[in-house]
Amino acid sequence: MKNINLDFWDYIVFAAYAVTILAIGLWVSRGKKGHQRNAEDYFLAGKTLPWWAIGASLIAANISAEQFIGMSGSGFAIGLAIASYEWMAALTLLIVGKFFLPVFIEKKLYTIPEFLEKRYSTNLKSILAVFWIALFVFVNLTSVLYLGGLAIDTIFGNGDGSLMVYAVIALALFAAAYSLWGGLSSVAWTDVLQVTLLTIGGLVTTFIALSHIAPHGGVIEGFKVLYHTVPEKFHMIVHKGEIITPDGKDAWWDLPGLSVLIGGMWVANLYYWGFNQYIIQRTLAAKSLRESQKGIALAAFLKILIPLLVVIPGIVAFMLNAGPDGTVTTQSVDSSFITQAGTIANDRAYPWLIRQFIPIGLKGLVLAALAAAIVSSVASMVNSTSTIFTMDIYKPYINKHAGDKQIVFTGRLTAGVALLIAVILAPLLGSLPQVFQFIQEYTGIVSPGILAIFLLGLFWKKTTNNAAVWGALASIPVALYFKTGNKGWFTGTSLESLFPDIPWMNQMAYTFLAVAAIMIVISLIETHGTDDKKAIKIRKEMFATEPVFNISAFIICIILVVLYTVFW
Repeated sequence: MKNINLDFWDYIVFAAYAVTILAIGLWVSRGKKGHQRNAEDYFLAGKTLPWWAIGASLIAANISAEQFIGMSGSGFAIGLAIASYEWMAALTLLIVGKFFLPVFIEKKLYTIPEFLEKRYSTNLKSILAVFWIALFVFVNLTSVLYLGGLAIDTIFGNGDGSLMVYAVIALALFAAAYSLWGGLSSVAWTDVLQVTLLTIGGLVTTFIALSHIAPHGGVIEGFKVLYHTVPEKFHMIVHKGEIITPDGKDAWWDLPGLSVLIGGMWVANLYYWGFNQYIIQRTLAAKSLRESQKGIALAAFLKILIPLLVVIPGIVAFMLNAGPDGTVTTQSVDSSFITQAGTIANDRAYPWLIRQFIPIGLKGLVLAALAAAIVSSVASMVNSTSTIFTMDIYKPYINKHAGDKQIVFTGRLTAGVALLIAVILAPLLGSLPQVFQFIQEYTGIVSPGILAIFLLGLFWKKTTNNAAVWGALASIPVALYFKTGNKGWFTGTSLESLFPDIPWMNQMAYTFLAVAAIMIVISLIETHGTDDKKAIKIRKEMFATEPVFNISAFIICIILVVLYTVFW
């Protein structure tokens, strides 16, 4: 594979981005004379974030190599249907802003596990705090660094992994340079620039790619050509056997029909946007609940835009590599997509587009946008990992009398250790056909049970601590029972008929329902129908929202209805 050609101005643009991010991160984290930085300053940015910073930071934390590389790869393999993760997330954000945030902010939380302590018990909080730390380090942080390293290796190297380790280390060091010292304040304020860059850079890539496939140029014309050439890539609802990915997999197993609208995707989205520390932490750092809700509305609008940045480029790459029969094979695809094992790597679609079509002078901007997406997510995950460890493990169990100086130092040390572990593990992930789907699937083993614990804890007063503990313990075995592939272990035996063979998204829905049922039965047995003593007292006025939020929600819902109607 030939390397990317960078001009002098590409290096200047990229260097300017790096210097600016470091300068902003260090500037906002500078100490104020006579003020000792405390836990609220480091972990919640002093609760001073305005709505526009919250909205930008939510998107910057969310959009990373998972989307630019992983989701573009899924766009290449599956098509626009993968955009349901983004468009359904827009609706989910509105639900979180209206119904979840009022409770979280009223409880003055630092961390999501802290809610479990207030609603259930310290033991449950500690168990799930350890789980979240492991999930962030071993799945989320490791995967983002791996995908970032893959992108850099594909763009600057030969795609053989020779640059992977160096790229992962460079990304980790860059994120650490400002986030470890400044905490959430540095992360959130730099995210405003990061999300601006990744939006502009993503649009540049999409517009140039679409213009390239139009006979006479033009973005609109290019989209028309794309839509009429590969119409099968523009179905939001995938039917069984309709789309076979380049690696030979039926796409229905990843996006099983109407489940993306009424099934398991709700489990994934509600868990991620409502009870995920590195996402919700930004909203807890707002000046007020109203400010936080306006930030949520801004993020919802931006989520509608994201597929244009990350999915459409993947479909363009597919169209340009499709053979005469309209499919991609190792004979028709550019050699850039072929791994050493002789298989097609979908996740090389976005780097391939950059290398092929972005002109010298703009490559630096696009690469800066890609780096912004990766680094902002790494910084967010590291900060949230250190927040959970410091506030939910270190302070209550290791040093109960820790002062602000010790707490902030522990947060920085934890962040450094988490980064080091992820840097060591990231190159070991190897070449996965669709890393975005990998992340979703393995997170989906545990997210249904956690969602059941939180939703019942928030909105059903009879939920008891024992029910939540049993729900947590049962969630993984139940999920593993439903997990696709288990049936194969018992093929030809009398046990084969006992195991279902269903898509993982349906697995999440069934696991959520099963765990919720277990918790409801145990709670009713324990309370005999009375309310639990630690139940959340819900008041109708808690969920009142300002007109700006209501109008935004209405517009977003209309846009979503139109999108799903057009691309059904």
